[in-house]
Amino acid sequence: MQNWKDRGDELKARMGDTVDDVKSYFGGPLWSKVLAALVLIYLLAATLVGWYWSQEPDLFPVREQVQRDLEEHNQSLVTGYTTVSTLSRVATTLLDKPGGYLSNDKFPPGLWLDNMPSWEFGVLVQTRDLTRALRKDFSRSQTQSTEDRDLAQAEPRMNFDHRSWALPASETEYRDALKYLNRYAQRLSDPNKPDAQFYARADNLRNWLGDVETRLGSLSQRLSASVGRVRLNTDLAGDSAAKGATPKASAEVVKTPWLQLDDVFYEARGQAWALVHFLRAIEHDFADVLEKKNALVSVQQIIRELEATQDPLWSPIVLNGEGFGVLANHSLVMANYISRANAAIIDLRQLLEQG
Repeated sequence: MQNWKDRGDELKARMGDTVDDVKSYFGGPLWSKVLAALVLIYLLAATLVGWYWSQEPDLFPVREQVQRDLEEHNQSLVTGYTTVSTLSRVATTLLDKPGGYLSNDKFPPGLWLDNMPSWEFGVLVQTRDLTRALRKDFSRSQTQSTEDRDLAQAEPRMNFDHRSWALPASETEYRDALKYLNRYAQRLSDPNKPDAQFYARADNLRNWLGDVETRLGSLSQRLSASVGRVRLNTDLAGDSAAKGATPKASAEVVKTPWLQLDDVFYEARGQAWALVHFLRAIEHDFADVLEKKNALVSVQQIIRELEATQDPLWSPIVLNGEGFGVLANHSLVMANYISRANAAIIDLRQLLEQG
């Protein structure tokens, strides 16, 4: 009887030692080291993935891409197809680039990134503007004509909230918009469906360029505000009878907050990236109009200026030196290219207004 009791006590002692060993393993320094190592590996992996996802897509050749689309869908090239196909390809690149669409990510590493979402928003702004121009101008013969049914569905979906994560997600709405854009492109190239039209007229092109002009003008001002400057109020200049809703100071100091410098910079790169492709498409579809106005070289010069904004950024951060200071100011360099392109667009619109 005593032996059984001794064995029972021995078994309890061993079980107690085992429990103590388990507690020591999970609660002691070894478990802390393992946990710290796992966290470190995760952070390193997230950093590498985030770096890869932050790589901006390269410019793609517009005409070659359009030719591949025509061969893939067995369609013929008609006026306007290059513009619509290029718009679709730009939007597709926005959604299908490495990492996909990041602006509405709620989990790492997409949650930590801000440069790429700013770039995405820049591309999205120009994509929305061209989609609206297709619906409002390019597809309509005059102001009293009916709008295209597919473009009427695509335009509001392209303007959906760019940060919506679910119910529905932004990507879902944008892909639906792409379906309607592609459907319009298919109808456009089908001679049996004359209800789909694209009118390459000078007034239509001038209206869209007006939207581009205001976008680039705003970007130029925001980029230049990287260094604080006193800006005079010229809102009502040129009209002695003009009035504003509320009075404003005659001068104010305008400066972009330090944490927003890189956001404005990458948004400008995104808008310029999209515009390069759109202008190359416009150069093709509006070739006759531009040649008649002797304005083809003006479009090519605008493209050159915008292409310069896509040069690699060799610095790991967006530098914000003071004017002629020791450090560079990348925002001011970007503002220079944007301003030159904007000035050329203003000249181009004036050429298109001439008879």
